[in-house]
Amino acid sequence: MTTQITPEILQKLQHIVGESFVFTDEETRNNYGHDETEDYVFPPSVVVKPASAQEISEIVKLANEYKIPVVPIGGRTGLSGGALSIHQGIGLSTDRLNKILEIDERNLQVITEPAVITQVLQDKVLEKGLFYPVDPSSRGSCFIGGNVAENAGGARAVKYGVTKDYVLNLEVVLPTGEIIWTGANTLKNSTGYNLTQLMVGSEGTLGIITKIVLKLWPKNSHNVLMLVPFYKAEQACEAVSAIFMAGIVPSALEFMERDAIDWAIRFIEGVNVDIKDDIQGHLLIEVDGNYPEILMLEAEKIMGVVEQFEIDEILFADTEDQKNALWRMRRGVAEAVKSNSVYKEEDTVVPRYELPTLLKGIKEIGNKYGFKSVCYGHAGDGNLHVNIIKADMTDENWKTEVPKGIREIFELTVSLKGTLSGEHGIGYVQKNFMDIAFDNSQLVLMKNIKKVFDPNNILNPGKIFPDTI
Repeated sequence: MTTQITPEILQKLQHIVGESFVFTDEETRNNYGHDETEDYVFPPSVVVKPASAQEISEIVKLANEYKIPVVPIGGRTGLSGGALSIHQGIGLSTDRLNKILEIDERNLQVITEPAVITQVLQDKVLEKGLFYPVDPSSRGSCFIGGNVAENAGGARAVKYGVTKDYVLNLEVVLPTGEIIWTGANTLKNSTGYNLTQLMVGSEGTLGIITKIVLKLWPKNSHNVLMLVPFYKAEQACEAVSAIFMAGIVPSALEFMERDAIDWAIRFIEGVNVDIKDDIQGHLLIEVDGNYPEILMLEAEKIMGVVEQFEIDEILFADTEDQKNALWRMRRGVAEAVKSNSVYKEEDTVVPRYELPTLLKGIKEIGNKYGFKSVCYGHAGDGNLHVNIIKADMTDENWKTEVPKGIREIFELTVSLKGTLSGEHGIGYVQKNFMDIAFDNSQLVLMKNIKKVFDPNNILNPGKIFPDTI
């Protein structure tokens, strides 16, 4: 594998996409050399911005000929380093593939290119009375193609599912340059291996997505949103399972421990929530549907469940402004944490009943290794984001002790029948923990799948698999 971009290769890239869409200047390379993963910066040797699947195919064929790494780069909002050009090479930006091609109201589907911002897509289909539910916290800036590559989730996954549940078909450029469709635009498909679902969550290692067919829902007319304060954070986690056992499936059920909500309130303008000193955790709970009277009955049933725990007064969001403010608070937690300290974010997920055990174990592990954590996440589906805060830790302890603690957190997660990532992916930063979730035979099987698709290992190399495999 070579990372050197010779004048000859540069000229060929310019011939494929046009001179104005090939960038070698330091500023552009650095800009496309990072995402939101900690403070990592790995600039590609060159940034290329194709405008079609055919141009991408020609770039990939050229890269195969010269054994040059190619890293697909989308909105750069990822949290696992999936878009980092750790071996330099060609940074292939999808920026120009940014059109919604068709909204099919008859079949409740949308066909889109990968660089459409997720919220833009949601707003466009909403204009037609349709609903795309998958809403990661970065929905205002992340690309739908990146959502597919990472199998993104978000707050409403608890009721509506994650990205994989909406992808019907994909146009993909394979690492060898062929352009294929992976499936069919149908709700059911039992025809051969499911190449569509193999591509979803593959983190840009098996192909470059150029078109996406997504299924949609009719939009719901109403929702009820409440914020429930708990005197004990572990009890907030216990209440999650109790709500489901009572027969309620919320459209969102989010957990925030005390520091998460405090930091978010300070960070975000226009959010005013009065919290008593001894409150340690919150659940943000939403139910949605078309019949307000049914939603109020569900809300009352949820109140009956949470009142069995030690809680303070429940806050109901009475207006759209109040609802938006509470969602801004929840979606802003990650940025608030980032603004306060150097941090590492883990993306643990367990069966929801095990959330209290996971939270308790994370705090014990933090005490053992001398770090503080701020936890929040999509409690309804057992997905807990663990932000490990550097604060006043020494650089040496941050470098040596924190990785030991992270490994123990993942070991605890897997022991609870969970896994390493619920929605952020493995990418660069988690790959050397994969031995916790999989044995050697499983990892070899996955790597052999990669070899079938990408015999020269040019597409996003150095991601997902441990360095020792």
